[in-house]
Amino acid sequence: MSQPNYITPQGFSKLQEEFKALFHGERPKLVETIAWAAGNGDRSENGDYIYGKKRLREIDRRLKFLRDRIESAQVVDPQKITSETVVFSARVKIQDENGAVKTYRIVGEDEIDPGSNHISWKSPMAKALLGKRVGDEIVIKRPSGDLEAEILEISY
Repeated sequence: MSQPNYITPQGFSKLQEEFKALFHGERPKLVETIAWAAGNGDRSENGDYIYGKKRLREIDRRLKFLRDRIESAQVVDPQKITSETVVFSARVKIQDENGAVKTYRIVGEDEIDPGSNHISWKSPMAKALLGKRVGDEIVIKRPSGDLEAEILEISY
């Protein structure tokens, strides 16, 4: 990978949990079902066998993706950060030019959650915030036009 795969400890734990659930839980059961279905004769019209093989390929692809992400992960613990500027894993409260106040958390690509305002460190919003301090004005590039905002608070 050309760029680092920054991730919080919580995000890293979720990747590991998903890997374990697939590798030790779902995959072995599916392999057992496929073996049983293969023993039933004609595989060309055997729905359990055909679906099982398809699902097994999906699981194996996901396991490879998860393994690659876990191996390339650079875990950043927000508890150990004492920066006064916005860096990875920061919670940033901003007020935009319309008076709306929102709080965003800058997280890894595998942790994005728009419903919780968890944004990727590679997103335009995060790029506008990174390196800034409380009181700084930022310009957020959006398809509908630029939006100006002020940083009200930074926490980790």
